[in-house]
Amino acid sequence: MNTLRIQLDAVQLKHSNIRSLQAKHVKSPAMRRSTQKTTTMVLSVDTTTDLKAAQRTTLNKSIKLADPIPEAGISRAVELMESGRLFRFDRDADTLDEVSRCEVDIAKYMDFSYAVGMNSCGSAIYLAMKAIGVQPGDKVLSNAFTFTAVPSAIVHAEAEPVYVDCEDNYILDLEDLERKIKSSGAKWLVVSHMRGKVSDMDAITELCAQHGVRFIEDCAHSLGVMWNGTHSGHHGEIACISAQSYKLLNSGEGGFALSDDDDLAAKLIMYTGAYEKLYKNHALRPADEVFERLKAEMIPPNYSMRMTNLTAAIIRPQIETIEYRVNRYNTRYEKVEALLNDLPHITVPKQLEQIRPVCDTIQFNLYDLTPEQVETFLQESAAHGVKLEIFGAAENARNFRNWTFSKVPEDCSKTEAIIGMAVDCRLPAAFDDEDFDVMCQVIKESMEVVTKAASA
Repeated sequence: MNTLRIQLDAVQLKHSNIRSLQAKHVKSPAMRRSTQKTTTMVLSVDTTTDLKAAQRTTLNKSIKLADPIPEAGISRAVELMESGRLFRFDRDADTLDEVSRCEVDIAKYMDFSYAVGMNSCGSAIYLAMKAIGVQPGDKVLSNAFTFTAVPSAIVHAEAEPVYVDCEDNYILDLEDLERKIKSSGAKWLVVSHMRGKVSDMDAITELCAQHGVRFIEDCAHSLGVMWNGTHSGHHGEIACISAQSYKLLNSGEGGFALSDDDDLAAKLIMYTGAYEKLYKNHALRPADEVFERLKAEMIPPNYSMRMTNLTAAIIRPQIETIEYRVNRYNTRYEKVEALLNDLPHITVPKQLEQIRPVCDTIQFNLYDLTPEQVETFLQESAAHGVKLEIFGAAENARNFRNWTFSKVPEDCSKTEAIIGMAVDCRLPAAFDDEDFDVMCQVIKESMEVVTKAASA
């Protein structure tokens, strides 16, 4: 313990700071107050901890902040609650229900013929697999790096996940994809665009065509992302998007399945819960003959995974502002990316050049650090308001080692190494530019603690 003499200028130093300093040390035997009636105080403090902590930058906003609901969505939701008409098929004959309106809006934005609102993106992935023909016992290829909802949907469909390695920019390893196609004999693929990182979809489409593999796209994180000017989701037969709170559309829970195929759209509509002839209530739907033909072959199961009018009302005004928010996110991202790339032991992977990204989050890889140093970095950041997450952490739902509901792969060592050093951080829309400056400064100072300890 070192004795530090601090000159306190009563004019310049705020009284709140004095009270804070006194409160912190008043019960400590290490603190001794001078009896002299001057502006000088003599404190015994640990200059390696207390002073250092006092000088550290702290972020006072949560990076978990979700986007707020627009006033138009709140007003419409209240109207619906007052009317009681929350069920999508409860409407007058000459009006459109709120879900149909929402389906029209999102299909128009993403340039699809059909959109079917559902209660979650996980449900959309599940029903998309049922619609394209995945059967119990089938093997379904998917990313080893994704969110647990994707393999869970595969297991829900009574199929067997076959996990494919990722690259250090978090997209599918195409060599491993081809290797797994050949070794597993799988004829189905769910491509997950984790954190909006879109794989080489032209190459994947060609590879799947060569081997007779049909695929759908999990676009939960890639709404608004463009591949060569086309919205993500158009390479596969069905695109699935999310409206969970931490996505570009925030309804708490919700999702859509989108397609240009008549038969697939009709199946999705009926599977979601359009029993009897309620498919006629969908504004976006194939011809009645398509439904009646499919029903003649087999009365489809009703999985009751419909979206409610309340959810749709919350989503609709957000669709109108997607492009504005994307531009705002991406402008801020460039600044944060540059600041982080200047730091030691941190690199922000580049996306493919064909991509117009949507940067509502940022991911970066740590390098040349021990596990203990990584943990220190995370603890220091969290202690100062920036709670970062490692994808490969013991309880992280994106760590395939935790997917024990399916057969955990032993041949995805590349993914395991990458996610063990990959850091995830949200970039909330509610933050202003100064908040991001503070966030980056916290990360910088936390890394400095690690590097200084290593050089000591």
